[in-house]
Amino acid sequence: MNVDLLIYNIGQLILPRFCSTPLKGDQLGQLLIKENAAFAVKDGLISWLGNSDEIHNFIAIKKIDAKKKVVSPGLVDPHTHLVYGGSREQELALKQAGVPYLEILANGGGILSTVEATRNTTEGKLIEKARKHLETMISFGVTTLEAKSGYGLDRDTELKQLRVVKKLNELYPISIVSTFLGPHAIPLTYRGKEERFLQKMTSLLDDINTEKLAEYVDIFCETGVFTIEQSHKFLLEAKRKGFGLKIHADEIDPLGGAELAADLGATSADHLVAISDEGIKRLSDTNTVAVLLPGTTFYLGKDQYAPARKMIEAGAAVALATDFNPGSCVTENMQLIMSLAALKLKMSPEEIWNAVTINSAWAIGQEAESGVLDVGRKADFVIWNIPNYQYLPYHFGVNHAASVYCGGKLIWNESRILSD
Repeated sequence: MNVDLLIYNIGQLILPRFCSTPLKGDQLGQLLIKENAAFAVKDGLISWLGNSDEIHNFIAIKKIDAKKKVVSPGLVDPHTHLVYGGSREQELALKQAGVPYLEILANGGGILSTVEATRNTTEGKLIEKARKHLETMISFGVTTLEAKSGYGLDRDTELKQLRVVKKLNELYPISIVSTFLGPHAIPLTYRGKEERFLQKMTSLLDDINTEKLAEYVDIFCETGVFTIEQSHKFLLEAKRKGFGLKIHADEIDPLGGAELAADLGATSADHLVAISDEGIKRLSDTNTVAVLLPGTTFYLGKDQYAPARKMIEAGAAVALATDFNPGSCVTENMQLIMSLAALKLKMSPEEIWNAVTINSAWAIGQEAESGVLDVGRKADFVIWNIPNYQYLPYHFGVNHAASVYCGGKLIWNESRILSD
């Protein structure tokens, strides 16, 4: 059999299971590990999967001896704020002094300071900056991710951010799902006129559709930002126009964002640190994925993490993401998130691997393309410098990726990005 690529002598091949819905409850802890494995790639797709002692009939353009290393699907990061101007290192001292984020926001800091920087940065400079962050994500094993706007809060800058994401999708072989997060904060000029601002953001939906700039919309539903009623109105209109729905929900206060996500059939509800028991129940009754962001809680120095165990035991679908952004989680490292999920969310290695592959793919509508290695699916995978799949969450703070492949092509090796 003639193939383009043959990977053999795999110590452990991680095989998350694809179902007709996201993995929920006990399913999240079920992970197939195939030892002494091998697989073949042809035309960017996996054409065969089996054992290393079965490869003698293959004629491959390239063969790779995995040397008993672990191989997994490429990681999926379903919540990032990839494109922005400037940085906010000066706020770290405020956080260390215990100043609440909403207070920083109220004084023009936080999101609003990034908005100003993003407005003042050209599209070309935003592309240049975002490429560095994106290539770092790839180096940590990410082959599919979501990228939000939300640092414009006006027509021109929001569209500029979304166009940058579209350009990045053209420049790189990985998959980037675009989300319009215009209602990310309330500009100072719209304080007390939130409805007018929300109407302004809603008016962008037709332009975004026309240019095909985003698959999803999102809104920050939180105390001091947008109410449940305002979020419902915005999301309902976006759904009517054909967008998928996501929501920043119940991060600080249990406002009912999870319940709203369930009611509207949102693809995901994200953050959920303060989710109520009713919110957990409602999510468990739906296929809305709970995207948990332990890196944000860690970076903000808080003690209360999203109740992952309660969610899993209740039967909810759980995924993990970095929430990479310049203010509340400044890391592109999904491997670090996996460690935090073990240490702070008390998730098992099996749950973690499912949560960063197939369930994260479900959280951004990429379940048919990403998160699973199987015959006929795109050959996005990572070869890891680890002895077994349990090792990665255990040994934290370093990069365990040896090489990253997208569509069967090497895109990163040890510490080198390879241009397509």
